[in-house]
Amino acid sequence: MANFFTDNPDLLYQFEKLDLDEIVHLTENDFHEAEQYPYAPVNYEDAKENYFKVLEIVGDIAANFIAPNAASVDEEGAIFENGKVHYAKGTKAALDILSQAELMGMILPRKYGGLNFPTTIYMMAVELISRADASLMNLFGLQDIGKTIAQFSDEIQKEEYLSGFASGKYTGAMALTEPDAGSDLQAVKLTAYQDENGKWFLRGVKRFITNGNGEVLLVLARTESGTKDARGLSMLVCYGDETVKVRRIEHKLGIHGSPTCELQFNDTPAQLVGQRRFGLLKYVIYLMNRARVGIGAQSLGISQACYDEALKYAKAREQFGQSIYHLPVIANMLIDMKVTLEAQRSLFYKTCTWLDKKELYEELIEKLKAEKKPFTEVNDKLKEAARVLAFLTPLAKYLLSESSNKIAYDALQIHGGTGYMKEFPIERLSRDARITNIYEGTSQMQIVAAAGGVVNDVLAEYMKQLDALEYKGNLQNLLANVREMRGIFDECLKYVKDKKDAGFQDIAAKNLVELYGSVYISYLLLSEANITGSKLLITKRYILNSLSQAMAHKEMIKAEAYADFIHADTILK
Repeated sequence: MANFFTDNPDLLYQFEKLDLDEIVHLTENDFHEAEQYPYAPVNYEDAKENYFKVLEIVGDIAANFIAPNAASVDEEGAIFENGKVHYAKGTKAALDILSQAELMGMILPRKYGGLNFPTTIYMMAVELISRADASLMNLFGLQDIGKTIAQFSDEIQKEEYLSGFASGKYTGAMALTEPDAGSDLQAVKLTAYQDENGKWFLRGVKRFITNGNGEVLLVLARTESGTKDARGLSMLVCYGDETVKVRRIEHKLGIHGSPTCELQFNDTPAQLVGQRRFGLLKYVIYLMNRARVGIGAQSLGISQACYDEALKYAKAREQFGQSIYHLPVIANMLIDMKVTLEAQRSLFYKTCTWLDKKELYEELIEKLKAEKKPFTEVNDKLKEAARVLAFLTPLAKYLLSESSNKIAYDALQIHGGTGYMKEFPIERLSRDARITNIYEGTSQMQIVAAAGGVVNDVLAEYMKQLDALEYKGNLQNLLANVREMRGIFDECLKYVKDKKDAGFQDIAAKNLVELYGSVYISYLLLSEANITGSKLLITKRYILNSLSQAMAHKEMIKAEAYADFIHADTILK
């Protein structure tokens, strides 16, 4: 039988090379969890074996149960009748089987019925689900709602909500955006107010809410009357009860199995999560960072599915007396798809491990503070993890989602006219891919978010470490190519800084972000090829392609494109 985990050599490779030692020790409280839960791992090897077995189960369910129903889910879609949202039959069946397999609380503590897995492993599961049905990921991937409650709520709230998430009884939603507050969440107007007994209630409208029909909602609301900025916003949790009216669901281009709702809160009872005024400044940032990483996994899953469909079709389709797979122009497209997939999978799971480290360091510091123990060393680690993650998260979201669209486009092109027909999966996959570089922050927003890390050369030390490795044989030539790319970046960055013009830096941001990202990924691939010979051809293709693009980036940055921007009104009129 097919298995989306074990039939993917590159994903298996990334799993085997994961350096999770510190992460697992922190997650398992130095394996003291096993003293309370007999099924918890007793050492690092035990933990990784457990992760493998669970991912094998996810891969089996994804390949043999979810994927065969994806087309019918897309056709039926989520349905809105008599004020209620109903999942497609295939979506409901998938959620049921995932709940029965105890996979709906992968990142939640064992105390509440969860598996207590690191986010990195959970993201591998998200990639597998996304490969099977991208719309289902938007429900399976909402385990972050429970994770946020686990991270910031009091014990009473954890007891009330978390076991429901872990069992699959509850699905969640993060109700952030409003008709006039999309990317600019400081403009949120939905009001949270207290009655004479101090109980909280919500009043207002939210729009474009993924799974807004969920049983438990995290809501960003204005708790401080008279305020208009982020300092007046708090996070609250409520049930999607009769006071929450689903006004409509959106009719979308893709991901039809995932309902996107407009919600009206009519004096809805709610509870404050964490501290007042920290809704956007702390809790939404936490949620959005995780959500953006989740979209990276979704993008990878869609890309893998598109590549698989294109490869299968190219081998089966005969023209001019041979399969089109043997035509160089087609083979080159397939090679570029695979190179992009493997390169960005390396970037993505490196990003995931930094996310795990950051969150676990934060938890450890709180524990050490409570025990009145020194935490300076851990705090230094936290600062570094936060600094690196602040760059890698938007970089990964940007590159993976843009590539998902490109791979989907090329895969459909390989199918020719048949790919444009609904009978072939690539038609659906192409529509599903399109949302990835839009929601949870558009690509343009990710460039803005990543630009600061590029200007500050945030990964300089890690690149030096990778550069200093002893590379074998012909990898030395590729190392020289990567060093040339690094030199081009340094030259471009100096050029931009010497301008002493923030406007020019903004214009050059896209080229700088892409150039810097390709240098880092090149180093990652080079280090992998140094260990695994099978990575050589992928690494060579990626580095040589990136070198030519680096030269193009340099020409763009130095071509005074800023002058064109000054005359935008003349050009665009």
